[in-house]
Amino acid sequence: MYQYRKIFYQNYFESQAGRRLPVAELKSNVANEIDFFNIEIMPFIKHHKEAAILDIGCGFGSLVAACQQKGFIQAQGIDISPDMVKTASELGISNISQADLLPFLANHPHTFDIITGMDIIEHFGKDELVEVLTAVKNSLKPKGRAIFRTPNTDAPFFTIYSYGDFTHENYLNVSSAKQVMLNMGFSKAEVYPSLIKTNGFIKEMFRKVLWWWVCVFYKMQLFASGRSSKDVVFTPNLVIVADV
Repeated sequence: MYQYRKIFYQNYFESQAGRRLPVAELKSNVANEIDFFNIEIMPFIKHHKEAAILDIGCGFGSLVAACQQKGFIQAQGIDISPDMVKTASELGISNISQADLLPFLANHPHTFDIITGMDIIEHFGKDELVEVLTAVKNSLKPKGRAIFRTPNTDAPFFTIYSYGDFTHENYLNVSSAKQVMLNMGFSKAEVYPSLIKTNGFIKEMFRKVLWWWVCVFYKMQLFASGRSSKDVVFTPNLVIVADV
């Protein structure tokens, strides 16, 4: 492990993940994350309720909780941070374990129907990411599925999402995301816009209108530069769905 990771990941909850919220408010925040995942990620999980689901780098376990609430009884998560795992337990989210990603996957070949990774791709260098994705693919059953969310380099104000965390190392857009997944041996890779949403009906309607104009503006820039916007996504994150 790189030296900076020993320093930053040891206290990742206090220095980054939990920095902006008092612990008392985390339960409400996780509930909001669960609602978010129900819209953004759960539509890609169309498996039987006994499907073996693993969320890697699961943090507080919000996605695991979303799966469990939908009846996926074998949903579980792993995270390298003991603080994250402890907080998940305090929030009442079950099946969250502390584990080092690569050894865990190596010990579970062809085990999972679905492996998810929310906001983790950006934490690996290129060589590391190849190693991680190889391990993920080897831990999936035949016809298994990997689902990732990661910052989008084509998004307006990309640096807010990418460089807001010192531990980020690697970034993708639609084209490079498909390139990575297909080169890692996945038979199919699709990339989707992430969910954008604000609270309040009026604010959300106003945001949607503004977002439409933002997209038009950036599509015009691409057109002016002689490029097509056909395979370009502008949302802050990408959702990558890759099938074995």
